[in-house]
Amino acid sequence: MSVQIFGDQVTEERAENARMSAFVGSIAVGDLVKSTLGPKGMDKLLQSASSESSLVTNDGATILKSIPLDNPAAKVLVNISKVQDDEVGDGTTSVTVLSAELLREAEKLIEQSKIHPQTIIEGYRIASAAALEALTKAAVDNSKDSTKFRDDLVHIAKTTLSSKILSQDKDYFSTLATDAILRLKGSTNLEHIQIIKILGGKLSDSFLDEGFILAKKFGNNQPKRIENAKILIANTSLDTDKVKIFGTKFKVDSTSKLAQLEQAERDKMKKKIAKISKFGINTFINRQLIYDYPEQLFADLGINSIEHADFEGIERLALVTGGEVVSTFDEPDKCKLGECDLIEEIIIGEETYLKFSGCKAGEACTIVLRGATDQVLDEAERSLHDALSVLSQTTKETRTVLGGGCAEMLMSKAVDTAAQNVDGKKSLAVEAFGRALRQLPTILADNAGFDSSELVSKLRSSIYNGMLTSGLDLNNGKIADMRELGIVESYKLKRAVVSSASEAAEVLLRVDNIIRAKPRTANRQHM
Repeated sequence: MSVQIFGDQVTEERAENARMSAFVGSIAVGDLVKSTLGPKGMDKLLQSASSESSLVTNDGATILKSIPLDNPAAKVLVNISKVQDDEVGDGTTSVTVLSAELLREAEKLIEQSKIHPQTIIEGYRIASAAALEALTKAAVDNSKDSTKFRDDLVHIAKTTLSSKILSQDKDYFSTLATDAILRLKGSTNLEHIQIIKILGGKLSDSFLDEGFILAKKFGNNQPKRIENAKILIANTSLDTDKVKIFGTKFKVDSTSKLAQLEQAERDKMKKKIAKISKFGINTFINRQLIYDYPEQLFADLGINSIEHADFEGIERLALVTGGEVVSTFDEPDKCKLGECDLIEEIIIGEETYLKFSGCKAGEACTIVLRGATDQVLDEAERSLHDALSVLSQTTKETRTVLGGGCAEMLMSKAVDTAAQNVDGKKSLAVEAFGRALRQLPTILADNAGFDSSELVSKLRSSIYNGMLTSGLDLNNGKIADMRELGIVESYKLKRAVVSSASEAAEVLLRVDNIIRAKPRTANRQHM
């Protein structure tokens, strides 16, 4: 006898079907992004169906965010890639692929060996703990030696950028990114580093400027250079020096009365400018428009004015000059002014910009990116942001590990050793975790066009025989010493990849029922 429990618009998948749906969705997402992994990974071209916009990227989080997915398990993997991007900035593809491989191994254990999902979860927990312990032992901390630590940061940036669009100029950009991060003096606030994209030239024309650059110009008849700038940053209306006719109704006897109204507006504006002048400033920056009359008044008072600076520019400018954004001007003594040594107009490409040098927040700097197309500039910005994020996190968690599949193989070795000390079916799950870890160097070799079976076997043999710094040299298709090649990665990044992937796999392994339903709506007749 069948009993209908759910409503008409509810579908349910149970047991094997639900588990299979979770496995298929996750593995499909892993397969989608795994071809982008590593220094020889390929890019994806994402085309919007509803507009002309397109996107070229190999960043896992960007790809998965841009694609609408229906499978609930696939959305879990999208979520962990987003968290990885927010937490560390890189490793988004690695965490997605590892999670998919863990679920692929779990599917085989459930199908072929008839192992209960909870047993697999217990095995994965043992394996994850062993892997992370091995990773911690392999980590190196050079933070006490500033020269070695700087070299580590440059190598991490090179490793991060080697799989991005900036790989051809990775030596230049890794040094540029390291210089920018070291200016922050240990802070992880990337707001101090502004990235400006300017069409034209080529990627290698990009440069780091030790100051803040604003895409604006000074007002008319104002000097183009100001030394020892005292800056008032405001968000106020300075566009009402005359009566706006449209939408305004006045009943007047003659045009002279209208002129009196306009004069009243001008007097009101003059009083406002007089208040602003009492702050003892020589530069006024406003988020809103500044009309000709107040601009003329500022010029007469010897104050340079900058109008319509966008909100993000204003906020960042206040941050780097040490000022505050103000809206009222009655109490000059309670307002914090911004300060910098020099403001001058500069030309980059064909555009005029304002450069603020010697800012109060000395860590402020601007990276100017040049490129041939919008797509190139957007991808270059994403790549550089990943490198800056990883480097800023490394200044906090200073330990590093080796890349090129070295760290994964070391963890795999530790997991295999742990499996020998686990009895029963759990040992099969522990071994499966080790196989999933070995899939990452396998995919790296496959994407580079080499024989992955041979290369990974050689790497495994090398690591198991005590050559603990061995890894894949994907430029020459051989096993090499990663320490000598300078292929270094952040310890925090690797740790986040393994712990997040194993947790995501555990969440999906627990699923034995998927219920799809529309949100409940209020039925006022039958409450």
